[in-house]
Amino acid sequence: MISNRLLSRTAMTFVLVMASLGALAQEEEKTYADWTSGLPSEEGFLQTFVDSNGGKVLITLPDSAFRFLYQSYLAQGLGSNPVGLDRTYGGESYIVRATRRGDRVYFEVENWRYQAREGGAKEKAAVAGSFATSVIWSTPVLARDPEGGLLIDLSGFLARDAIGVIERLKAEDQGDFSLDADRSYVDTTATLVFPKNVEFEAALTFTSADPGDEVAATAPVEDAATLRVHHSFSELPPPGYTPRAFDPRTGGIEHTWFDFATPLAAPITTKMVRRHRLQLGADGKVVDPIVYYIDSGAPEPLRQALVDGARWWSEAFDAAGFPGGFRVEVLPDDIHPLDIRYNVVTWVHRATRGWSYGASVVDPRTGEIVKGFVLLGSQRVRQDRLIFEGLAGVEKTGTGLPDDPVQLALDRIRQLSAHEVGHTIGLAHNFAASTYDRGSVMDYPAPWVRVSDTGTLDFSEAYATGAGVWDKFTIKWLYNDAIDHEALIADAHDQGWIYVTDRQGRGAGTAHPKAAVWDNGNDPVAALAEAMAVRRIALDNFGLNRIATGEEVSQLARVLVPIFLYHRYQVDAAAKSIAGYDYQYRVRGDGRPGPVPVAADAQRAALSAVLRALEPAELAVPDHIGELMTPFSQGYTADPITERELFKGNAEPIFDTTAAVAQAAAIAVHALLAPERASRLTQAPGGAPSLGEVFRGMIDVAFDADRDEPTSVDRARRAVQSQVVAGLIGLAGSTQATEQARAEAEATLVDLAGELDRERGSSGAQRAHTKALARSIRRYLDREIDLESNDVQPAKPPPGSPIGQAEECWHCGAF
Repeated sequence: MISNRLLSRTAMTFVLVMASLGALAQEEEKTYADWTSGLPSEEGFLQTFVDSNGGKVLITLPDSAFRFLYQSYLAQGLGSNPVGLDRTYGGESYIVRATRRGDRVYFEVENWRYQAREGGAKEKAAVAGSFATSVIWSTPVLARDPEGGLLIDLSGFLARDAIGVIERLKAEDQGDFSLDADRSYVDTTATLVFPKNVEFEAALTFTSADPGDEVAATAPVEDAATLRVHHSFSELPPPGYTPRAFDPRTGGIEHTWFDFATPLAAPITTKMVRRHRLQLGADGKVVDPIVYYIDSGAPEPLRQALVDGARWWSEAFDAAGFPGGFRVEVLPDDIHPLDIRYNVVTWVHRATRGWSYGASVVDPRTGEIVKGFVLLGSQRVRQDRLIFEGLAGVEKTGTGLPDDPVQLALDRIRQLSAHEVGHTIGLAHNFAASTYDRGSVMDYPAPWVRVSDTGTLDFSEAYATGAGVWDKFTIKWLYNDAIDHEALIADAHDQGWIYVTDRQGRGAGTAHPKAAVWDNGNDPVAALAEAMAVRRIALDNFGLNRIATGEEVSQLARVLVPIFLYHRYQVDAAAKSIAGYDYQYRVRGDGRPGPVPVAADAQRAALSAVLRALEPAELAVPDHIGELMTPFSQGYTADPITERELFKGNAEPIFDTTAAVAQAAAIAVHALLAPERASRLTQAPGGAPSLGEVFRGMIDVAFDADRDEPTSVDRARRAVQSQVVAGLIGLAGSTQATEQARAEAEATLVDLAGELDRERGSSGAQRAHTKALARSIRRYLDREIDLESNDVQPAKPPPGSPIGQAEECWHCGAF
């Protein structure tokens, strides 16, 4: 029997369900006018409705496949260089096809990595059917406009993790973050509509119960980091652009796809260069000049320095046959720096100094650069000023003289501006250009400080000015379609304009004797000797005048690091001659020779120079510097962000001079024992230095001591010895070295352990140290320890290049 109360409840439930269904039906039946009534509307590339009250953006799409170029960036970053989520950090450039299927619209990324460029319809269809596309978002159709257009709510697309922030934070050990939808929103006030593009922004909040140190140090509330993502939808570049084939000899940046319509005798891999569209009209004038804008957020005099450096490219374009084809201006206040129509150099702040980047929005179909965008880190220039104050003293600051640290830092920022803009107009790094009169801004320039005849430091030629000969050559090759390109390349070769880029230019173990970063001169051995002399003069004169009056003396620890390690990159440059090979990129038929070993006497000269940089007497901390180093006060305690800039030691709160020496010694040891170099040394041609010769040279420098050497040198010697032993153990256990190199390293360790057993030492400290080294070697030889837990770990110097890894480099790994 069913009670009246139960019937009453059932009836009420039925009424409520029907009411809900009625409300849903009414919602579904809302017309275009219902959705858009009262909303501000702007006609442009897409008709856009901004619902500020609802926090939504609605757009109207045609009821047919609608294609657009899509680019996302961060408009507000995290502020941590090691993590890399900086303001203007960009995602990939995509061509998106918006298509209706049933009652939904799908955003599908076209796959232009695989093409049948000149093939017929069937060939194109075969390629398209063979490779995946990517549907990245979908949404219901809200209504149709009177012409049949599709009204959709774009908010979900804008408020998603388009940049991959969650993945990035996890990859950088910053914790497991998630996107909190309740704390994220579309910024309707940031919507910009133009005839050929539409710009949108959203604020996204990422949360984690266990955030990493970098997030905790930069976000005001460590478990919640809110970043802003900017989205650009723009018209596809029109026809008329002519792709240029990539040539490995020219310094262009490649844009690669696979073309399955090529003839059977031709390769499928197609490489084109990235470049802007640049054309001359019938009157011989440039139709649409390339214009770059400098962020007005950069203060003077930095802003003008950025303008000056970027303008160096005007001379290169003029010389290439495009007078007036390149201009630089300050960004007007009414232009958003991420608007896809404008090439912009953005001034970006972080908690630390860091890398700067030059990147581009690129048409995936052709390699045409649509927008160049540069991220310039503001802390770099302050680090340069710090280095020059460490070399010259703060009393020189503001004098306007050649050794004024501020003026020298501005000279460096001009170089940096030109360098990063160079990437965005299509140029790769050239790490050999420093060897022919600083021939390219696309090298990494070290300050060329010289020792004068009077024994003082000469800063008059610290940095070059203007685009170099290589830059002018590359711009002419890259942009001028009406010249004999092969003749131009041959002329560059005859002039001795060597080109070596990232893969062979970076890393201590690479082989080209003229390709290195942050180095100077055509003779790396002489340049290392000069760098060591500059270092010695700077250390001898190091004192309180390296910091400003009233500044806490503990800050000398920050100034000391780049001065004590002033020689670090010239060590790497000189070491490249050891087991080095001279070569150039070549193509069949160009007549260029193959790799040639560096002459044996040049290799030995380089070995002697690098071994000198390992000498304990060279690396010992002068007594007066140890006496200057004062512990940090409570107000200046080094936090996790800044302490990476300091020498790490174990003598807190007192400055650990032994640790500083060890970290300096590790630079030379790493250069000499890089697995690639050690492996090449085992294959050395007759008469050239062998791996054993390198081992013996290091051991002699480290262990052949004078009985009456000063205490500071005695301490430094023990630090050097530890690094040599750690380097040999590391090479013996390296999976990157050849079996022969590992075997020779292990045999050397066996002999060294025996020598150490016989060594009595000149002091109790030395005897104890010698026994500890022998014990560590035997523990390794007996496989009682692995390299990860090795008691004689290689020291890690503070960063010299900008902090962090440059994995987000858009074409080469780093800028």
